[in-house]
Amino acid sequence: MKDWLARMGSKLISALDGMGSISIFTAKSFYLSLVKVPSARVVIPLMYEIGVRSVPVILGTGSFIGMVLAVQMFTQMHKLGVDAWVGPVINVAMVKEIGPVLAAVILAGRVGGAMAAELGTMRVTEQIDALRSMGTDPIQYLVVPRLYACFLLIPILTIISDFIGAVCGYLVSTKAFGVSSFYYIQETKEYLEYWDIAVGIIKSFFFGAFIAIICCYKGFNARGGAEGVGRATTSAFVATFVTILVSNFFLAVLLRFINYHILKV
Repeated sequence: MKDWLARMGSKLISALDGMGSISIFTAKSFYLSLVKVPSARVVIPLMYEIGVRSVPVILGTGSFIGMVLAVQMFTQMHKLGVDAWVGPVINVAMVKEIGPVLAAVILAGRVGGAMAAELGTMRVTEQIDALRSMGTDPIQYLVVPRLYACFLLIPILTIISDFIGAVCGYLVSTKAFGVSSFYYIQETKEYLEYWDIAVGIIKSFFFGAFIAIICCYKGFNARGGAEGVGRATTSAFVATFVTILVSNFFLAVLLRFINYHILKV
């Protein structure tokens, strides 16, 4: 019993230590990002890597998600005799939930893992320590540009995902299943609100920050050579993926509260 309590106490202390460490890392990263904006020559290559090179993946996944939604929604709506409601259901689901989460998860896997591996390699090869010895703050030099790039570009990728998903959903619904394009568009205009689009974009800003902070933190704290870098990369993706899903729920609740009780839209 004593051994079990000792192990549980050790795990609790370790968890609290980790929470404190990432909290300090996050606070310092945001503080430095506000104090000094990184130069364009540092941020633009990261934006190209994070944003431009992710567009083909976003287009592919977004289009198939839109088509799958069209197939599933038409099947259910046709049973109820409300085929015209396919449009609002597809588009609201796409812009509020699926678009931002999809873009964030893809970026967490494609970009987040790469950031964790790159910074983890720099940690185990003592390049980060070398930066400190030269009087350069590693967080300012390595983390802040990546935070800017993720924070600014994920909303754009979310909009692209929403757009291509909506277009492909429309094409499958109207061309393959014969849903009236007039009623599809008309019902979408009636039920899809600007706030629905804003909800997805607001979520994407948070997701971008989570990806940058968690993946950079895992890379900064990699230990144990190549094996440690591998563990840090895997841990970064898993932690980011779970954080995106959990935070999506709480953001949805918070934004719903703001909509109905503060904005009263």
